[in-house]
Amino acid sequence: MIALIDAGGANLGSVRIALERLGADVRIVRDADGLRDARAVILPGVGAAGTAMRLLRARGLDTALPELDAPLLGICLGMQLLFDASEEQGAQCLGLLPGVVRALAPSPGIRVPHMGWNRLDARNSDPLLAGLAPDAQAYFVHGYAAPVTDACIASATHGGPFAAVVRRGAICGTQFHPERSGTVGARILRNFLAFADARREAA
Repeated sequence: MIALIDAGGANLGSVRIALERLGADVRIVRDADGLRDARAVILPGVGAAGTAMRLLRARGLDTALPELDAPLLGICLGMQLLFDASEEQGAQCLGLLPGVVRALAPSPGIRVPHMGWNRLDARNSDPLLAGLAPDAQAYFVHGYAAPVTDACIASATHGGPFAAVVRRGAICGTQFHPERSGTVGARILRNFLAFADARREAA
């Protein structure tokens, strides 16, 4: 069972459909109790960091997520919430990855928010990136971005570089929307499910 957290994002339904197309058994989760016995957990998000964190705290998910044994994948805002904090609404986030999410800076020829397709530049070989072509592109919609740190396994550039895919241990994230990124997005989700299965079998 894949636990898909309802954090108030409009992309919840499309993420569920994308997972079910891959044969996953998906359950919508709205509180910490729903995480029990999950094969993996996915935290999607669209909206503002402070608002999303208030919802997670109200539902006890802010303490439950850091205690997970199962792999966790954050998508878009969900990935940003994995970090220590966000400039957006001055949010204190989950603290699962070090760093502060900051606003993208507009400049000549660079529009914010960043909306559209962008190339993924792999920085490390990783199970989440298996099978992706060197010129793989994904679909982004965001005005804030996470820094390129040791957890960043693929970056993208919009004005400057930012983290596009992250992983540290079982904590994973994509700044882009895999559910809107065609075959590249489907491959990332399939790789995450395979990664979760491999960890479970090794346990």
